[in-house]
Amino acid sequence: MKAQLITLIKNALSDLINQGSLPEMDVPDVQIERTKDKSHGDFACNIAMMLAKPAKMNPRQIATLIVDAIKKTDFITQIDIAGPGFINFTLSADSTQKIIKDILAAGNQFGRSQIGAGKSVQVEFVSANPTGPLHVGHGRGAAYGSVVSSLLKATGFNVHREYYVNDAGRQMDILATSVWLRYLEACGEKFAFPSNGYRGVYVLEIAAVLHVSYGDEFHHSAAEVFADIAADEPQAGDKEEHIDALTERAKQLLGETGYQQVFKVGLDAILADIREDLAAFGTEYDEWFSERSLMETGVVDKAIEQLKAADVLYQKDGAWWFKSTDFGDEKDRVVVRDNGQTTYFASDIAYHLNKYQRGFDEVIDIWGADHHGYIPRVKASLVAMNQDVTKLKVLLVQFAVLYRGTEKVAMSTRSGEFVTLRELRDEVGKDAARFFYVLRGADQHMDFDLELAKSESNDNPVYYVQYAHARVSSVFRQLTERGLVWDRDLGEKNLIRLTESHEQELLSMLARYPEVLESAAINHTPHILAHYLMDLARDFHTYYNAHHFIIEDVELSQARLTLISAVKQVITNGLTVMGVSAPETM
Repeated sequence: MKAQLITLIKNALSDLINQGSLPEMDVPDVQIERTKDKSHGDFACNIAMMLAKPAKMNPRQIATLIVDAIKKTDFITQIDIAGPGFINFTLSADSTQKIIKDILAAGNQFGRSQIGAGKSVQVEFVSANPTGPLHVGHGRGAAYGSVVSSLLKATGFNVHREYYVNDAGRQMDILATSVWLRYLEACGEKFAFPSNGYRGVYVLEIAAVLHVSYGDEFHHSAAEVFADIAADEPQAGDKEEHIDALTERAKQLLGETGYQQVFKVGLDAILADIREDLAAFGTEYDEWFSERSLMETGVVDKAIEQLKAADVLYQKDGAWWFKSTDFGDEKDRVVVRDNGQTTYFASDIAYHLNKYQRGFDEVIDIWGADHHGYIPRVKASLVAMNQDVTKLKVLLVQFAVLYRGTEKVAMSTRSGEFVTLRELRDEVGKDAARFFYVLRGADQHMDFDLELAKSESNDNPVYYVQYAHARVSSVFRQLTERGLVWDRDLGEKNLIRLTESHEQELLSMLARYPEVLESAAINHTPHILAHYLMDLARDFHTYYNAHHFIIEDVELSQARLTLISAVKQVITNGLTVMGVSAPETM
């Protein structure tokens, strides 16, 4: 309906300019909003006030011209001018009720649009280092990225969902070293496990698999391993050097082939766990992109050469630095260390160049809020390589914090003291976890209320919405039990009978769904959809508690059954986009 009103206003403005009633000017986008007060009609437009300055006219005078120029239509019963120049539209009852027919005719396609048709979008999200299982902090990024992708697909965009696998670099070396040290323990060696190694139970499990698969092939004595390296817990400040020294010793003793075998066992085990976890959480990807592939195919080296050719790199203390301060960053960044190894930042530069070379119209990075400092440096590198930086959109997600009672649960992957996403899913369920994660704007702090997510009460948002869907299903089961049927044709013919205030509220709410879907997609705000579904469920529950649907007045009964069937369809559609189930019974 908004689109039809916008078209009417645009046509009226075009006629007024052609006739000379309004001067030639650039007309801004026409904005139509639903009114908050029904006494002001159904929709309001502020275009007259937006045109006042360029037209050099009083906004009410412009509004009058527009209203007079709007073509007569069946779906508008009244157009009023209010305040300084708002144009308010009141829709006819037929047009309001038509939404039910539209919903039932479109079924699971209702609300979907083609506003993004022809545009390709790459959405990269989660991309957690494969150094341990996903924890509840990662879950919010998984839910957010998944629903943003679904919203974009629902509005016509060609979406490519991607997980960037950080399978290279120091943290992966520390993981491999940790697995090897636990393997040595399984071989009977005794030593103090380094505090800066990965200490989770999952490392012990991977080491056990390594021992079963390879026997003593990688076995070296603790004396060999810790020769010239402190075997006891190092003092604060020495821990990083200690683990790095052990990594170098692992590479030396195992050799290139042996080290890569240990490395691969650790990487494959954790990556398989992450894939399985995300799939069970309803989060799917079109591609798992390897950081190592960038190095193996020379993409990182090519990106560095391109930066050198652009004269935005310089040498200092044996390292190569990117002049990111020239592009607004707070300091310059190292891309090649003095030992010749490229940095994580160099890989990030190469990865984003690769994204652009694949021809996406828009690139969306969904990062944890702790990565906000990376934004200016990545954008700086794109500018330096003559790429259109406006194609890149970085969306930051605050980690959700899980509480057990009043105690906050730690999230460190190295210490192993964390609640995994799998544990959360097992405890509260996929549906509750996904819905809760997107209830607030992604950039807002979130405390995950574990007890509320498990509760079967109206205070639990996902239960409240799903219960509305199940309640509609229960009405139709009662209909069958009484030997009656839903006559959709008769119901649609009698929609005019839906005159109760609760019914009018529902009609208005149902009509909003396509607008909500588009807004949530364009603005990457899934919480808008979540709150819409909560509002729709509230209006339905209120209606359910105030009226009966299976009544002696057959025509009114069929009209009401048709209305609640449309409610059920919209709830189904919205929950589907969110990756949440719509149960028939609860």
